[in-house]
Formats: sequence, C-alpha cells, structure tokens
Amino acid sequence: MALDDILDGLVDELASIEHERWAHWQRYVHGQSFKQPDGSIVVPANLVAKWERQIATPFSQLSDTEKDSDREQVQKYLPLLKKALRQ
Repeated sequence: MALDDILDGLVDELASIEHERWAHWQRYVHGQSFKQPDGSIVVPANLVAKWERQIATPFSQLSDTEKDSDREQVQKYLPLLKKALRQ
C-alpha cells in the first residue's frame, strides 16, 4: 500500500486523537477561568498574557518546559503513525 493511502486512511483516527487533545485543553482553560452567571467564562489576565506570548513565540524560542509540553502532545499521535507505517 502506498504511503499516501496509509496516511489518508488515518484521518478519522488522527481526528479522534486531536479531538481528545482539544477537549483536554478546553477542560483546562475552563478550569482556570471564572464562569459567569450568563454561562460565559472570564480567563484571568495573567493566563491570557502567557498564552498570547506563547502564540507569538516560535517553537525554537520556547522554554524547555514549554517545548516539552508540545512534545507531550505529539507523543499521542506517534503510536498510531508508527503502527500504520509498519504495516
């Protein structure tokens, strides 16, 4: 089977991992925020500043801790990719 076919066949499985990653992040953000009576949330200013700094920072310039956090997320995808490429 061609590499493109293998990778194309992983879209739903990768999308499932991505959804779990996103849901985990949203639980974290909501847990750090303050829920308002109307259901909206307010994110503390210090977290907004931190995340905006991270958004504007290339990976190569992040701290080792921040890089490790990104690497941890990538590790969730690797087992599926390795398995598919071995077949």
